[in-house]
Amino acid sequence: MAGSWDGGYDSGSQSDGSYHFERLHIEPIYDAFVCPLTKQVMRDPVTLENGQTFEREAIEKWFKECRENGRKPVCPLTQKELRSTDLNPSIALRNTIEEWNARNEAAQLDMARKSLNLGSSESDIMPALKYVQYFCQSSRSNKHVVHNSELIPMIIDMLKSSSRKVRCTALETLRIVVEEDDDNKEILGQGDTVRTIVKFLSHELSREREEAVSLLYELSKSEALCEKIGSINGAILILVGMTSSKSENLLTVEKAEKTLANLEKCENNVRQMAENGRLQPLLTQILEGPQETKLSLAAFLGDLALNSDVKVLVARTVGSCLINIMKSGNMQAREAALKALNQISSCEPSAKVLIHAGILPPLVKDLFTVGSNHLPMRLKEVSATILANVVNSGHDFDSITVGPDNQTLVSEDIVHNLLHLISNTGPTIECKLLQVLVGLTSSPTTVLSVVSAIKSSGATISLVQFVEAPQNDLRLASIELIQNLSPHMGHELADALRGAVGQLGSLIRVISENVGISKEQAAAVGLLAELPERDLGLTRQMLDEGAFGLIFSRVKSIQLGETRGSRFVTPFLEGLLSVLARVTFVLSDEPDAIALCREHNLAALFIELLQSNGLDKVQMVSATALENLSLESKNLTKLPELPPSGFCASIFPCFSKQPVITGLCRLHRGLCSLKETFCLLEGHAVEKLIALLDHTNEKVVEASLAALSTVIDDGVDIEQGVMVLCEAQGIKPILDVLLEKRTENLQRRAVWVVERILRTDDIAYEVSGDPNVSTALVDAFQHADYRTRQIAERALKHIDKIPNFSGIFPNMG
Repeated sequence: MAGSWDGGYDSGSQSDGSYHFERLHIEPIYDAFVCPLTKQVMRDPVTLENGQTFEREAIEKWFKECRENGRKPVCPLTQKELRSTDLNPSIALRNTIEEWNARNEAAQLDMARKSLNLGSSESDIMPALKYVQYFCQSSRSNKHVVHNSELIPMIIDMLKSSSRKVRCTALETLRIVVEEDDDNKEILGQGDTVRTIVKFLSHELSREREEAVSLLYELSKSEALCEKIGSINGAILILVGMTSSKSENLLTVEKAEKTLANLEKCENNVRQMAENGRLQPLLTQILEGPQETKLSLAAFLGDLALNSDVKVLVARTVGSCLINIMKSGNMQAREAALKALNQISSCEPSAKVLIHAGILPPLVKDLFTVGSNHLPMRLKEVSATILANVVNSGHDFDSITVGPDNQTLVSEDIVHNLLHLISNTGPTIECKLLQVLVGLTSSPTTVLSVVSAIKSSGATISLVQFVEAPQNDLRLASIELIQNLSPHMGHELADALRGAVGQLGSLIRVISENVGISKEQAAAVGLLAELPERDLGLTRQMLDEGAFGLIFSRVKSIQLGETRGSRFVTPFLEGLLSVLARVTFVLSDEPDAIALCREHNLAALFIELLQSNGLDKVQMVSATALENLSLESKNLTKLPELPPSGFCASIFPCFSKQPVITGLCRLHRGLCSLKETFCLLEGHAVEKLIALLDHTNEKVVEASLAALSTVIDDGVDIEQGVMVLCEAQGIKPILDVLLEKRTENLQRRAVWVVERILRTDDIAYEVSGDPNVSTALVDAFQHADYRTRQIAERALKHIDKIPNFSGIFPNMG
């Protein structure tokens, strides 16, 4: 075989597509077959008047050049002038050449057939493949000859060769064989050939990969094969990956792109592309495809898992189209559109796109419509889910019209309808509609409108009842809603929770579950923390149900690192402490509250938590609780019992000697302890509270200053209290709070404390030389409220900035 190709056949060269005829003959070539101009075997021989024969195309070109050069036509061989340029076809010679070619081609194809088997050597196979390429490129009709010669299955077998060179050339040959030939493509579509070609795509950065994608591109031009290619596992995924590869050569990327574009003719391929991140074909079909395809792919879109960026792209591209289908389509179309809108509405940016596209009015209409053309309940659940997604995007919903008479989502009628649906549907839709109200009450611009509508509808008790729902999602939505409502209708909610039904107990059970820290637990404790802190009835019921003991144990477990769940640990701890601090607001009215504080040594707990750096609310709540506990200290301090006088002392008083009692509290003049009487001095809390006076959060500063003020309050030894502040180096930080004047509350509290400190002459004398303190007190004297102005006036008198006339003028009563 090699010898028949003259042994000099260059199997690696593709630059000369025709290959020199001397290398391709089997029978000898007669000189009469060869054109003197082209030196190649003629296809259309013609004869001149002088009897010389040439290839028609070559001699026509010669005559044209003669005319263009202004010369008379001459014979290219004899150079003699011709009287005529008529060309006479040499039919007999042409037929002879065609017969000679046919015999040669048949022989060459037969030789190729013998060489194309896996047992042949690479040096035999490569020339055979190259000849088939030449043969097919020389004439389109030759591809049918290759087909009929059954060479195609033999070339396919070469894809299994151990030689990479053979495999690459076989892929190249198959591409040439199938170009513009549907019959040959059909043969490649049989069996596992297409799967084999796809496998070559995984050969990273190899020529096989490039040839395979070029071959697939040719095959994908056949609609019949598009589905076949797409059905092969991984084919579309690999092609999509190739189009986004930065390491692939540009031609390969372009072929992969074109292949995918052809594969888009099949709907199943479009679905696979979408699953593999190539969404544009699916979106295009939803926008422009036939109605059946549009609805089928819209429903499919609803099942896709999309990231947030893709959801935004989808919302911008087909959001309006889906909304129109939802508004005007039949029930099947509306279901498909709702399914897709449910998917893409579930992230904040895409939800906002849908809002601007006008999704709210048809959603609300679908939810509230009854009678003919109303949505079945299963689709109303989807509508409610979409509405919950959209509302929780944080948009300004009091400016978007959703119904007649410029109604918005927070109009009283709309909220009443939502509440009615919540009370008369199943758990799933109830949960989603509660989430809608959660979203509306999370915004300061809409919460008051929702609160007003809930109050006017009398729905408070029915909303509170969902706290006991067995479904976790429904219970969570209810708790979150009530938590949002509690700052605005705390007393109504406290009354509802205090009822005999047991919702309060349900909340406590949720909080006490030791399963880590869930979102539901954080919301439940946050709800209780927002309820009026001085509601004695609610606190008493919580005492009766043992709630505070359970809450204390949860706080301790967090401190010891025993509780899992870092995501919600901060809000959970803040809520726990706020609820636990409730008992400190009712100490004077509830002996059981005092007993609880003593049992768990809550004063020590709150002092320890003052040092929770980075947890502002924890520090603020702890300081407030310590203020309440410290205010009760003067009522709890026990005065010492004096020993009875002896007989002589009772008769002769001059013999009596007043006993000296040691260990008494400087502030409360009795027996104090942190655990029993909540004395801040005994608990070494003063220094920790003073350390918080330079906190960046003014609420923490205010709570700390309030707690410190209890050591110089009425009912304690104020002079000793001032000395305690001095010893703790607290005078300057307190004066700094006055000078900073960060809020009116802080100014009011600071003026009160400073006036008491200035009652000590030494301190007053020292402070009198500080013009900044004087200026701050004068400012309070001139601009603060009436009570603070009076206190500021007394403070100014202590430092002689205002004369004291009390000894000059008589008391006028």
